[in-house]
Amino acid sequence: MKIAIAQINPTVGDLTGNAQLILEAAQSAINEDASLLITPELALIGYPPRDLLIRPSFINAAQQQLEKLAQQLPVELAVLVGTVFPNPRASELGGKPLFNTAALLMGGEIKQVFHKRLLPTYDVFDEHRYFEPAPASDVLIFKKPRSEEIVKIGVTICEDLWNDEDFWGHRNYPCDPMKDLSDRHVDWVVNLSGSPYRAGKQQLRKAMLTHSARRYAIPIIYTNQVGANDDLIFDGSSLVINGGGEVVKSLAPFQTDFQIIEWDSNSSTFVGESVNSDDTQLLDEDEEIWRALVLGVRDYTRKCGFSKVVIGLSGGIDSSLVAAIATEALGSQQVLGVLMPSPYSSEHSLEDAFDLANNLGISTKTLPIESVMNAFDTTLYDLFAGTQFGIAEENMQSRIRGTLLMAISNKFGHLLLSTGNKSEIAVGYCTLYGDMNGGLAVIADVPKTRVYSICKWLNESRGREIIPNNVLIKPASAELKPGQFDSDSLPPYHILDDILYRLIEKHESVATIIAAGHDCQTVERMVKLVMGAEFKRRQAPPGLKISDRAFGTGWRMPIARGKDI
Repeated sequence: MKIAIAQINPTVGDLTGNAQLILEAAQSAINEDASLLITPELALIGYPPRDLLIRPSFINAAQQQLEKLAQQLPVELAVLVGTVFPNPRASELGGKPLFNTAALLMGGEIKQVFHKRLLPTYDVFDEHRYFEPAPASDVLIFKKPRSEEIVKIGVTICEDLWNDEDFWGHRNYPCDPMKDLSDRHVDWVVNLSGSPYRAGKQQLRKAMLTHSARRYAIPIIYTNQVGANDDLIFDGSSLVINGGGEVVKSLAPFQTDFQIIEWDSNSSTFVGESVNSDDTQLLDEDEEIWRALVLGVRDYTRKCGFSKVVIGLSGGIDSSLVAAIATEALGSQQVLGVLMPSPYSSEHSLEDAFDLANNLGISTKTLPIESVMNAFDTTLYDLFAGTQFGIAEENMQSRIRGTLLMAISNKFGHLLLSTGNKSEIAVGYCTLYGDMNGGLAVIADVPKTRVYSICKWLNESRGREIIPNNVLIKPASAELKPGQFDSDSLPPYHILDDILYRLIEKHESVATIIAAGHDCQTVERMVKLVMGAEFKRRQAPPGLKISDRAFGTGWRMPIARGKDI
C-alpha cells in the first residue's frame, strides 16, 4: 500500500487556491499509484486562521469547498484533508461551535471525520477560543480499493502527539492520544500538523516523535505544513518513522515537497532505508534561521500581494542582513535600497551601503536629508528655543527617514521592510514612526549577536563577501549625533543578549539573572527599559518568529502596569 505525503504551502483564507494545491497533490498521488494522501493541519483553510473562524460566512464557504473538493478528487484515492467542521451539539452542550478536523474524502464524499483532542493555548496558540476538543481518539479502518488488505490507522492532529509524559517528564493534558491509540492496536498513526518553526525545533520534534514511535512500537507519518503566514513560519520537515524509532522518510525543510512511502503489512513497517543522518540534522543553526527568514519574507510578500520591497540602507549590519535576506527571497531586481545620509553620517557608512548593494546586485537611491532637517529646525525654532540638542532632534532624523521610505512605499506599491533587531526592540532602542516604520519586521526576533553570526555564516557559505567586512568589524552606531555608538546607551551586545534571553525566553527574575554573573545595575536598567518599551512594540509591524518567545502573537504584556513586576 502506497501513501502520499503532501507538504504544501496553503494561504490563510484562500479556499480555492488551497483546494487546488490538494488536487494537484492528489493527481501526483494517483500517478504514483498511491491509495491514501495525507495533507497538513487545516490545509484547506490555511493555518492559523485566527478570527476568520468566528465568521459564519467563512465557515459556510469552507464547508462548501470541502464538499466540492470531495467531488473533484479522483474516486480511487482516499484523502485526509485538514479543515474545520461544525460541532452539531455546540448549542445543546454549551461547547465551541467548531472542531479542528481531518476529513476523509473518498469516492466523491466526506466519508469520516476525525477531530483534534489536545488544543494548545500557550505562546502563539489560542485554539480553545475557537475549537471544541474531541472526547476520544478515532481510528480509520482503511481497505485499499480492489484489495483485501486492511489497515487500522490512528488519526491525530498536531498537538495530539505532543503529550508524551515519558519524553517530557510531565503531562500537559489529562490524556495521551498516542497511548489511547496504542491501546486500540492501530497499525500506524498519521499526524496532520501545522507546527510553527523556531530555532532548533526540527531536532526537538524529531526526537519527540521517534521516542513516541519507539515507546509504543507504532509507526508514525507526520505531515507538516510549510510556508509562512503573517509572523509564523512553518518549516515542513515532515517525517515517516517506523515502530523502532527509525526515520525512513524525511521531507525537505523550508520548501514544498511530495513523497511516497510504502506500507508493508507483512512486516508491519514502512519500506525505506534509515535516514537518521538526514539533511535536517546537518543544518547549521545560522543556516536554519537564514532559510526560515528567507521563506518568511518570500511568503509574506507574495501572500500580501507585493512584488517589490524597499529597505533603508544605513551601512550598518542590520539593514545589510535584511537586504541580503530580501534579495535571496525575491531576487535582486525586486529590492530597492535607499540611502538617506545626514550631516552625521560617516563616509564609510555610505561606502559600506554601496558595497553591499553592489554585492547583492540591487538598485539604490540616495536621498540626503539635511535640507529636510533644516526645515524641521526652522519650524520648531521658537518652540525649542533655549533647549539643548537631544533625543527629540535625534529621533527627528529617524522619522524623516521613515517618512521618506513610506512615501516610496505608497508611491510605487513597494513593501517597506523594517530592519530593527530583537535586542534593540526589546529595550526600546528604536524610534516610533521612524526606523520602526514598515509592513514587516524581518529580524525583529533575531538578537544582535545572532545577526552578526548569520552575516559571518553567509559570507563563509557563499565563499565571497556578501556583507562587507567593514560592516562586520566596525562599532555599531545609529549615527544620529557626532561620535555616537550603541555602547554609549547599552551594554556590550553579548551581555545584553544574555540578559534578554534569560528575561524574555527563560522568564528568569532579576535576582536570578544577577546571580548568573551579571552586574546588578545593568540588569535592573535593562529590565526597566524592556518594560518601558512595551508601548513601542505594540505599534511595531509584525515580526517573523524564530525563537521560543517573540514580540508578536504570543507576547501579551500590559502597557500600563505597576512597578512590582
